[in-house]
Amino acid sequence: MLRIFLFLATNLAVIAVASITLSLLGVDSYFQQNGTDLNLQSLLIFCLVFGMAGSLVSLFISKWMAKRAMGVQIIDQPHNSGEQWLMSTVQELAEKAGIGMPEVGIFQSDAPNAFATGWNKNDALVAVSTGLLQRMNHDEVKAVLGHEVGHVANGDMVTLALIQGVVNAFVMFFARIIGNFVDKAIFKNENGPGIGFFVATIVSEIILGILASTIVAWFSRRREYRADQAGAELVSPAAMASALARLKETYDQPSELQGELVAFP
Repeated sequence: MLRIFLFLATNLAVIAVASITLSLLGVDSYFQQNGTDLNLQSLLIFCLVFGMAGSLVSLFISKWMAKRAMGVQIIDQPHNSGEQWLMSTVQELAEKAGIGMPEVGIFQSDAPNAFATGWNKNDALVAVSTGLLQRMNHDEVKAVLGHEVGHVANGDMVTLALIQGVVNAFVMFFARIIGNFVDKAIFKNENGPGIGFFVATIVSEIILGILASTIVAWFSRRREYRADQAGAELVSPAAMASALARLKETYDQPSELQGELVAFP
């Protein structure tokens, strides 16, 4: 799932940078009671604030990151009939879905793929791979575009960011509890957070963050059904079914749902 992968990678990077910065600034020491025990209530509030902030930052820069990570070439002015068709099709679907015209782009990839991202449903990005345009006919490509426009219209990126913010909060919270335990039980440090706390906290955040990403990915998977429905409604059920069948052939997957995971982020 290209869309979810890009968002999760950005989120993990933002949280990691924020945690390292906070540790270097000594912020974690403020949650120590009597220099040793953690003030869990204050820590939880702190983690909720910064967890949500990290997720929202990831959301706001998601379009910028996607363009650079995937090398998306934005179509400002169509240079050929194919680009013109792509632009007009996205515009038609956006009008049907009741959202503003997204930016439209193409990225180089032999695999048939597409994604939509952006924090504002009226200022989103819809991008398709060169492989998608080469391997599918117009009706199938239109169905894929309908799926991606459906993600935008359903506000999936915002919903995903809110869930990721809660997940971030618990990752930061439990990572600091683990760090405090390691610092006191293994390093025998009773004078506030030491090197054991900082190292264990950062390592725990990385591990817990990766594990927690499966929760977000599971939720994102559920949203795919709604995007499929949107694609069928905006284009046609036959075109959506044909696109899924094409993906099944391309990736040799046992079901259309697994093919969708690859090409319908």
